[in-house]
Amino acid sequence: MPPSPLRLFGGYMRVVALDIGEARIGIAASDASGSLASPVCVLPAHEVVSNARTWRRVLEDYEPELLVCGLPKTMAGEVGPQAQRVIKVAEKISGSCGIPLEFVDERLSSAEAKRILRAQGLNEKRMRGKVDMVAASLFLQTWLDNHTN
Repeated sequence: MPPSPLRLFGGYMRVVALDIGEARIGIAASDASGSLASPVCVLPAHEVVSNARTWRRVLEDYEPELLVCGLPKTMAGEVGPQAQRVIKVAEKISGSCGIPLEFVDERLSSAEAKRILRAQGLNEKRMRGKVDMVAASLFLQTWLDNHTN
């Protein structure tokens, strides 16, 4: 059986996902085996874009070899103005930290994240800071599932 595409140099590739919003960026990460995504945190967007200490600490903790960013395509599957903005921000983040970048369709990930958090008993106010990182973990899990054997 051929090795998983996530296998790299005898180890496994760790991936960090970003759900880029105008105010906040939700962050999720794969486990060391590259098979399971988990929510990590939500940071103010300006901290991630400016490569602030909080973002650098996430990078040091997880040591990702790839960033996967959610691309908010239109329901018709097109790259609209919001997706174009996300691409520019993601490319700036990728360039500043020197980590390669891939995009994944994130349509409906926030709605699914809200559904999951509501099912856990959270109201809109209590879920506000969690939706972005849960959404990131959802589209990262989809990406991981599509990139392993």
